[in-house]
Amino acid sequence: MSSPSHVSDTPVTSRDQLVAYIADGEKPKDGWRIGTEHEKFGFRLDNLRPPTFDGEQGIEALLKGLTRFGWEAAPEKERVVALVRDGASVTLEPAGQLELSGAPLESIHDTCAEVATHLKEVKAVADELRLGFLGMGFQPKWKREDMPWMPKGRYKIMRAYMPKVGQLGLDMMTRTCTVQVNLDYASEADMVKKFRVSLALQPVATALFADSPFTEGKPNGYLSYRSHIWTDTDADRTGMLDFVFEDGFGYERYVDYILDVPMYFSYRDGIYHDASGQSFRDFLDGRLPVLPGALPTLRDWSDHLTTAFPEVRLKKFLEMRGADGGPWNRLCALPAFWVGLLYDDAALDAAWDLVKDFTLAERHALRDGVPRQALKLPFRGASVRELALEALKISAAGLQRRARHNRSGADESLFLAPLIESAEANETPAERKLALFRGEWGGSVDPVFREFAY
Repeated sequence: MSSPSHVSDTPVTSRDQLVAYIADGEKPKDGWRIGTEHEKFGFRLDNLRPPTFDGEQGIEALLKGLTRFGWEAAPEKERVVALVRDGASVTLEPAGQLELSGAPLESIHDTCAEVATHLKEVKAVADELRLGFLGMGFQPKWKREDMPWMPKGRYKIMRAYMPKVGQLGLDMMTRTCTVQVNLDYASEADMVKKFRVSLALQPVATALFADSPFTEGKPNGYLSYRSHIWTDTDADRTGMLDFVFEDGFGYERYVDYILDVPMYFSYRDGIYHDASGQSFRDFLDGRLPVLPGALPTLRDWSDHLTTAFPEVRLKKFLEMRGADGGPWNRLCALPAFWVGLLYDDAALDAAWDLVKDFTLAERHALRDGVPRQALKLPFRGASVRELALEALKISAAGLQRRARHNRSGADESLFLAPLIESAEANETPAERKLALFRGEWGGSVDPVFREFAY
């Protein structure tokens, strides 16, 4: 989840400004970049509990410790809740999950090096504080009431609102972690094609990255419980966005969708004003109950764009949102998968050919089925595994044609290796952890914190 945006306070007086804001994200192909984000669970080494914000082993102490590496503190009400450095940021999810929002970089080699540097820095400070960090999609051990809350105004508002609109929103906030990648588009038509391809194939990413099979120490019946949680979080701001596949879809149609997403807040003068459930359309007319007579700014609009949580999200770029968090190699594999599919013209055409005849019912069956069955979900006489293997083949070819090489001469397709291995074996990370749980772990999830920590 995002911190307050740094967009200007330009007043918004028309819907056209909102459309133009998104259209302004267009970039020529040589300006396309890759922004990788990932979240991870902290835990105390002595008892595996999530660290609180305060205290000698607290999250704020960790953030302050990271400033030795050149990160600049970004406080809220004099508490350090975020860090910034060279176009990247380190922020906190509601229960203290630590998120790296990476800088816009040119290649997967660059973004993977960025992730590796970040994890090395975090480990250096965490070791001193007797903390560890784990990459999975869902907190495997602790109950919702065991999770701490971070002192951020945005989260206080969301915490009160979530139970009004779904059963699992508080779990989404406190007990999930994801990895996502943010990618550019050249034009409205390019955005539309990429949006459709990535939305149709998002369940494939969910299946390949499925790694949340435990709840409160026991198997939960899902392979990606994190993905399931989104189905009962808030129907007004989640889902597969069927209108993206309708004729005439473009910037304006997406703006109309966002205008109908209920607000959470307006951030002004360092204060989060609670506008939960209120209408941005009313805001445009100066009729927002919490700020009577006030008009929105572009910063309000930028913030509001971050409060919709569909499987793919459009801001000034496209965000791929379907994957569970995981270990270092999968944090590199997620951007590789989508860059290979979307940043090469031939690959994008092939990917569109793969999905263009999917029916609405099929897209929803994929979205609804993969949280439980992942790669083994039946699809068109085969399974999601076969669909994943074809998508990986297209992605690999796209990365090879991009021809971005590291110092050893290897192209970016090398980062797909863990996904190809998983698809060929027809076994997700979640299924491997379940086998360990039922075998050498002796029915305990505690070893996951040791064996899979960064």
